[in-house]
Amino acid sequence: MLLRLRLLIGSLAGGLLLLLAVCLGAQNLEQRPRLNLGFAQTAPLPGGFLVGVALAVGVISGGSSAALLLPGRDRRP
Repeated sequence: MLLRLRLLIGSLAGGLLLLLAVCLGAQNLEQRPRLNLGFAQTAPLPGGFLVGVALAVGVISGGSSAALLLPGRDRRP
C-alpha cells in the first residue's frame, strides 16, 4: 500500500513539475498554431507547449496505472 502511494505521489509530483517547466518555457514563443478538433479550434498555443502537456499527461497516467496495477501483498500470483 505504501509503495503504491509513493508511486502515485511521485508520478503526480513529477508530472506537475514538468507541466510547470513547460508553462514557464512557453511564455515568449512567437509561432502559435491552432489545433483543429473537428468541431472547434483551440486557442493559439505554442507547439512546444502542446507537446509538453502531452508528455506531462503521459507521465501522470503511466505512473498512476503502474501504481494501480502493482500487485499487493495480500494477492497471490
